[in-house]
Amino acid sequence: MTHSMIDHATLSRLAEAGAIDKTLVVGQLGGWSIVVRYGKSEHSLAAQRSRQVRLFKRMETLVSYLKDVGISQFDVDAADYAAKSSKRPDRADALKRAHEAAEHDRWFREQVQIGLREADDPNTVWVSQEEMEKEWEEMRAELEARIAAQEGKA
Repeated sequence: MTHSMIDHATLSRLAEAGAIDKTLVVGQLGGWSIVVRYGKSEHSLAAQRSRQVRLFKRMETLVSYLKDVGISQFDVDAADYAAKSSKRPDRADALKRAHEAAEHDRWFREQVQIGLREADDPNTVWVSQEEMEKEWEEMRAELEARIAAQEGKA
C-alpha cells in the first residue's frame, strides 16, 4: 500500500465525493495526524506551508477540522501518542529575533530622523567628498605609522 501526502483542498474534494474508504487519526509525539485511505493508497494530511505531516495538538481541534471537511467517523490509533511540552523554543527564538528586529528598526528610524534634522538645519556645515577622502587618508596614514612603530618595538 503506497503512502503519500495530500493537502486540505484534495481532502475536502475526496470527502465531498465520498471517495474516502477509511480515515485514521494517528497519535504521535506532540499531537495527532490524519491518514485517509482511498483505493489502494493511504495519504497523510500535509501542513499548508511546510508540506510536512500536519499535527493537531488538540483532539478537539482535529475533530472540528474533520467535521468541517465532512468526515464524521474515523478510527483512532493512540499507541504512539505522547504529549509534547507546550514550550516551543523555536517560537521563543523567533519572538526574540522579532523583538531585536523591532528595536533595531526603531533605532534606525531615529537615526534617519536625526540625519534629516541635521540636513535641514541651516547651521549644518557640509563637507565635500574630496575633503573626507583626504581626512581619511591622513587618519589611515597615522594609524599605519602607529602600527609600524609598535611592530618595530616588538
